[in-house]
Amino acid sequence: MTIRRMDNVLIVVNDLEAAIAFFTELGMELEGKALVEGSWADRVVGLDGVRADIVMMRTPDGHGRVELTRFHTPSAISSEPQNASANTLGIRRIMFTVEDLDDILARLLTHGAELVGEVAQYEDSYRLCFVRGPDGFIVGLSEQLG
Repeated sequence: MTIRRMDNVLIVVNDLEAAIAFFTELGMELEGKALVEGSWADRVVGLDGVRADIVMMRTPDGHGRVELTRFHTPSAISSEPQNASANTLGIRRIMFTVEDLDDILARLLTHGAELVGEVAQYEDSYRLCFVRGPDGFIVGLSEQLG
């Protein structure tokens, strides 16, 4: 086996505080914050003059993390139209299993999240929806039924 585990998913954002508030409301815990800069960072990401704030958010079970990054230099760029649709190439969303979809959705909406489509039920198994968070990233929410 070559992969030991998936460590984290990176989301580049402009409004770091809004993204932290969004994922905190989702139930994630702030694991740490750091300023990243220097030649090692330049070499790793293939950019010159990297200076970025990073924040690690951890799932309550401790098995998953989301890394939120705000680039100071070089400035973040958009690789696709803002609010890209679900059929746009690339990573479109990350999905979380939640206990009470209606409750978490209502709380996320108070943080500026937008429902992408609608809440739908898949057979007798799941209720699901997609929400667009700060800076346009998409988070899927799934509640197992029964």
